[in-house]
Amino acid sequence: MGEAVLDKISKIPSSSSDSPHFILVHGVSHGAWCWYKVRTLLETSGYFVTCLDLKASGIHPGHVDAIVDFQDYNQPLVDLLASLPNQQKVILVGHSAGGISVTEAIHKFPEKIQAAVYVGATMLKLGFQTDQDVKDGAPDLSEYDEAYDLGFGLGVDQPPTSAIIKKDLQRKILYQLSPLEDCALAAMLLRPFPLVVTKATHKGEENNIEMVPRIYIKTLQDKAIKEEQQDAMTKKWPPSEIYAIDSDHSPFFSNPLVLSSLLLKVATTTINASTTTTL
Repeated sequence: MGEAVLDKISKIPSSSSDSPHFILVHGVSHGAWCWYKVRTLLETSGYFVTCLDLKASGIHPGHVDAIVDFQDYNQPLVDLLASLPNQQKVILVGHSAGGISVTEAIHKFPEKIQAAVYVGATMLKLGFQTDQDVKDGAPDLSEYDEAYDLGFGLGVDQPPTSAIIKKDLQRKILYQLSPLEDCALAAMLLRPFPLVVTKATHKGEENNIEMVPRIYIKTLQDKAIKEEQQDAMTKKWPPSEIYAIDSDHSPFFSNPLVLSSLLLKVATTTINASTTTTL
């Protein structure tokens, strides 16, 4: 199956000056590094790809306890989009909590986003406004008892400020179908994430938000953001398209060929749609 998908990818037209620029946004604790397989496949097909580190993630020099709110955490993505020429369209791809970052970008830069792709991701129009939003969009790891190691940047007598899934649970929750070498890589590179991400809310004009096509890629064997949660979010805020991929929570490791194929399908579809609209 892998060879067939790779052959399919190789036959997708390479990019031109009019083709979109992919920006890949990681989830909490991860960084730009997690996209290394997908980036290679997209670039091999001729597309321009940017993988960035959100604040205090990957190799970003920030410290997790210095992050004051979600907007602070998401500032590297906002700065990147603000720096792009107005005529340049991008395809934003967010994994897991990276979907929160993508939605924030839709609110701020709808005119610069050709499509927004959510990969097993949190997709809430206004962020975590209600208890139901939390139930739908935040991982429920209660079955693992104490799944997180917590950080107390304000002192042990204050609420925790950061968290990271415990090492002995990372494979069970995030990577149960992923190659062992990728699990080992992740274990060395994951960083605690700021808990302000779980309080993110968005503001914006609804017409501007809806002008951006959204695509949801369901991760069918996801133990972090479970299938029923993904279904609840897509029902509440229906995307333009829904695809499904047989993967754990981390398809960039467990099924990168199919994930890349779907992203390239989004690219060619949005290019064709843009051309049709122009004509």
